[in-house]
Amino acid sequence: MRLYIIRHGETDWNGAGRLQGQTDTRLNENGIRLARETAKGMEDIPFDLCITSPLARARQTAEIILGDRKTPVKEEPRIREISFGSWEGLGCRPHNYQIPVPIEEFDRFYTDPFRFIPASDGETIEAVCARTKEFLEDLMEEPSYRDKTILIATHGCALRALLNSIYPDPADFWHHRVPPNCAVSIVEVQYPAGVKGGIPVLVESDKIYYSPSLVVDFRTGKRV
Repeated sequence: MRLYIIRHGETDWNGAGRLQGQTDTRLNENGIRLARETAKGMEDIPFDLCITSPLARARQTAEIILGDRKTPVKEEPRIREISFGSWEGLGCRPHNYQIPVPIEEFDRFYTDPFRFIPASDGETIEAVCARTKEFLEDLMEEPSYRDKTILIATHGCALRALLNSIYPDPADFWHHRVPPNCAVSIVEVQYPAGVKGGIPVLVESDKIYYSPSLVVDFRTGKRV
């Protein structure tokens, strides 16, 4: 099994520095452009299946990547983005900060995510890790998928959570940074004899198919 796990393209809320979470936003013009550039780079990959978050920005990205392929598409709620609850839609950068806790407390989401305290109606990093890990384990244990090439369209935090148990140091949740829009991580699942399920191996992390000059740091909104 080979997995291509992609973060969705840019949205207006990404550009404005607003928390999206599970709010159902769509790609903006630049997000569509990044997805199309990524699609060109992935046009020769023979996807057997696509699994996408039910949120529109992820599904839209997947559809652009697939293009004219007749690849079956399934929605999977366990790979939707983290819920920020009542904080969704609020500014989260220093210049537009609106979240009702000190910025130093919210900044733990990036600097110390396992100690991040969400809104009372939000979701913890541990909860996102649990549901995405369950999804990955179920996927690897499905016998009919063992020889398949699968596109998985998800979100920045959910992507890192999905890969958390695969990274060499799971304590480094962000793996150095929030994944850029349309960044792709590639996982090869091996099936040694006598091992239940499979063993996932990270082949490539945060691969982009567009110019690196277009990568934006979500925390600051600036090009890196």
